[in-house]
Amino acid sequence: MRQTATLLSDLLKFESPADARLSEFFRQHRELGTKDRAWIAETAYGVLRRYRYLRELTITESGEHEDTRKLILAWLIKVEGKSIRDLEEMLDERQKEWAVQIKSRNSEGFASAVLADVRDWFWHKLVAQYGEAEAMTICRSMFEQASLDLRVNTIKANREEVLSRMLGENTVKDNVIAPTPYSPIGIRMGARLNISKHILFTEGKIEVQDEGSQLLSYLVAPKRGQMVADLCAGAGGKTLALGALMKSTGRLYAFDVSEKRLNNLGQRLKRSGLSNLQAQVINNENDLKLKRLNGKFDRVLVDAPCSGLGTLRRNPDLKWRQAEEDVAELNIKQTNILARAAKLCKAGGRVVYATCSLLRDENEAIAEAFLQAHPDFKLIPANEVLAQQNIALDTGEYLKLLPHLHGTDGFFAAVFEKTAK
Repeated sequence: MRQTATLLSDLLKFESPADARLSEFFRQHRELGTKDRAWIAETAYGVLRRYRYLRELTITESGEHEDTRKLILAWLIKVEGKSIRDLEEMLDERQKEWAVQIKSRNSEGFASAVLADVRDWFWHKLVAQYGEAEAMTICRSMFEQASLDLRVNTIKANREEVLSRMLGENTVKDNVIAPTPYSPIGIRMGARLNISKHILFTEGKIEVQDEGSQLLSYLVAPKRGQMVADLCAGAGGKTLALGALMKSTGRLYAFDVSEKRLNNLGQRLKRSGLSNLQAQVINNENDLKLKRLNGKFDRVLVDAPCSGLGTLRRNPDLKWRQAEEDVAELNIKQTNILARAAKLCKAGGRVVYATCSLLRDENEAIAEAFLQAHPDFKLIPANEVLAQQNIALDTGEYLKLLPHLHGTDGFFAAVFEKTAK
């Protein structure tokens, strides 16, 4: 427990992403075995998911907040359902007293936002959008750990052969390996295994990618021989998916302001077998490299910088690191990048705007404002685009994915088409 408490004390400063801090912690403690690492990671992330509720359980009468060891105990007892007897061997006398106090506490009188384990501002926005009951269901669905979704690289393999091989190799008890329900190239694994050394991964036949992100490439729906841009490419997961749909034909550009992120794309590109991709670092959305390409693209994907509040199953620290004013700042970026994407698009071409956020401020509000400001674009219903590709998913004119309904990250996307001259 001591090492987990040390890690947690660092994570709860919320100064940088939890996954980066966790990786650094394990690099500094190479003596830890696989089981210890798994327990530490699961416990630390468990506390992050239920942090507000656990703080409320462990607050003292004097108003002092948690010792991180108390938070761990509260998580083990109140969330994981461990008995004090189960934990007895790992507790000293003082910790046994804490355990008895925690066991006796209940959540009667806790505010809804505490039970939902989110900040007040986020809770109020979700309630305004979805109503209190569904907002609570959404928040509680984020308490669960995300499944491991894989995308089959159709340049090198097909889903049936990959699925057959993985099922044949499956030695993990109760690990479910199955096709994703919506994406025709996805495989879902119940257990989060490290597949980075697996031959299918090293040969470039599979990539780790949430099903929602896979569906986004089908919403872009690039055709062979087209000119396609991923304007906020990051490490290029979606770019590679687009390249596979294009059968490595045409021209595919990956733009990003981060050279480090694009460098990460290099190794993935080698594995992928794609030959039509160019990665370019840009300074901002007004970079001259983009200006020279105005009006050239058949498809432009804007996977916009966003709050990430749809990914809380994977990144629970985001709900404590993001503030309401951060979202307002992001809205300005989202509006500007989407406007820039419109200039890159040719007549008859399409721009697809996407976020991994649950908030209307970052989603519908941005899409509606774009259409208002760009009368030369019209909204193409997302359900129609997916139906044309035999994907049986209808969330209306926008793609709106929710963890409790679709088993994916929270996701939003809108398709805009530039009217021909």
